[in-house]
Amino acid sequence: MIRSLVFLIIFLLPNTAFANELILNGNFIQGGLVYGNITPGSKVVFEDRKVRVSDSGRFVFGFGRDFKDKAVLKVTYPDGREDVREISIAKRKYKTERLTGLPPSKVTPSKKFLDRIRKENGEIARIRAIDSEDEWYLSGWIWPADGRVSGVYGSQRILNDIPKRPHFGLDVAAPVGTDVIASTDGMVRMVESDLFYTGGTIMIDHGHGLVSVYSHLSKLNVRPGQFVKQGTKIGEVGSTGRSTGPHLDWRINWFKERLDPELLLEPRASQKKTGDPKKTAG
Repeated sequence: MIRSLVFLIIFLLPNTAFANELILNGNFIQGGLVYGNITPGSKVVFEDRKVRVSDSGRFVFGFGRDFKDKAVLKVTYPDGREDVREISIAKRKYKTERLTGLPPSKVTPSKKFLDRIRKENGEIARIRAIDSEDEWYLSGWIWPADGRVSGVYGSQRILNDIPKRPHFGLDVAAPVGTDVIASTDGMVRMVESDLFYTGGTIMIDHGHGLVSVYSHLSKLNVRPGQFVKQGTKIGEVGSTGRSTGPHLDWRINWFKERLDPELLLEPRASQKKTGDPKKTAG
């Protein structure tokens, strides 16, 4: 079970005038997010990337879909001492689906759309690179829409024998017009009604490199620069962009690392799921 791979790791360092400690709590598995706490004023580097540490000593980092099985976390305490830790990351197995007989336009976009796609992807990348000092993510995570889970993180489709990019989100199938709410407090950074792949799209910055994306929306109820509280209606489910039916595609990134949203959520007892990743975890 994936949720059995949630750890609390505490490193106590000896021979100090005061108690320095490194606390890591989260999912140490591909797609997982880790919450850290360290002595205020410390510096943290994860895999050669400097990590933002709040004034109270909190920080986060995450692992993408195919992240390697080991990672290095380096801590420099306020008194100059350094501590290096090797972190183990559990591997997962992912669902693969083959579809054939599709029109070529549904498999590979035509050249006339490539410039548009590059421009849109560039803006998405810019927003995912934002490193806000605010800790809006501390509000926690809730389901952004009611409906059946129709697609899971990490799965991959092979269309007309052409392997496509893996799915990096959580799909919630629901009728057009179903409310979509902000899963977490944050600042709205993008509101677009017609992106090539994702159609009606909203991106929300939750601080410290955590950004969520809500896609295929039929209606958009927020504006860029608007702060939203968890539970605020931000849009409605649709089937815009490259979508085969009404659903919400919900994604979360820690900068370039694509995380599994479902790992951050409490299970819904009544929720019927397909391809539940908890049953395919490595």
